[in-house]
Amino acid sequence: MNKSISSTAYKELLYNTNTLALSAKNKGETVPFEMAQIPKVIFCTGWTNHQIILSRCRTNEEKLFYILYACREKLQNKELERAIKTDTMSAILGGKNSMSNVLSAVYPQAPLLFKDRVNLDLLGLTLNYKESKLRNSIVTHMKDFILEMGKDFLFVDEEHRFTIGGKTFKIDLLFYHRLLQCMVAIELKTTEFHPKDLGQLEFYLETLDQEERRSNENPSIGILLCKEANMDVVRVALNRSMSPTMVAQYKEQLQVGGVIQRSLVEFCKFINEINEK
Repeated sequence: MNKSISSTAYKELLYNTNTLALSAKNKGETVPFEMAQIPKVIFCTGWTNHQIILSRCRTNEEKLFYILYACREKLQNKELERAIKTDTMSAILGGKNSMSNVLSAVYPQAPLLFKDRVNLDLLGLTLNYKESKLRNSIVTHMKDFILEMGKDFLFVDEEHRFTIGGKTFKIDLLFYHRLLQCMVAIELKTTEFHPKDLGQLEFYLETLDQEERRSNENPSIGILLCKEANMDVVRVALNRSMSPTMVAQYKEQLQVGGVIQRSLVEFCKFINEINEK
């Protein structure tokens, strides 16, 4: 065990995380069961990870989230540092207007599994590039891409081909999600999101479910990974979507936003449910 962190700092971590529950109790509020169990999570990740979290996270909510996230994703030290640097907390716990109602209904865990923003600075993209260049760069750096998306993603194929009515179509990237036990089709767009892109993705999902989905698998999920997106347009487009789809944005350069501090109770509950399985 690394002993470079003092016992005082460790007690501070115990105190600060437990404060989330105690502050509510002192105000006469009901303390959620998940929050009351906070001290237990201290032991679910390594000591060096705790050092990183203590030194890089400012708020109690951040500290708790990254302890849980490091546990769920089994993050090594460098991986945890990147997760904090890229503001994974806000990407996961942020508003989910980028998900269709069907996705949230079929997969209630989806808002706590999928990011609505991913950082692709690791690809080293030039100023001008086509979708083929973006796809090839992702495949070349697949290990880093999966770490950014989440370790439950298993890569299946690029330009996954299928034929309907004598015409051949290609899905940019096809993955399998271990926890949700379903295929995940990712379509890449180097331009701003357009509602017509959603129709194409839904066609791909229907084909996957009819032609390739196995009896033990759940309905396929579709992700449109776009360079830009007007969230008002996304919200309206997804409102009538009858498929489990979502729109996510990617950034070529690292852009760290403000950390949000909501949905943490739901995330705690989600982690508890996973650990009980």
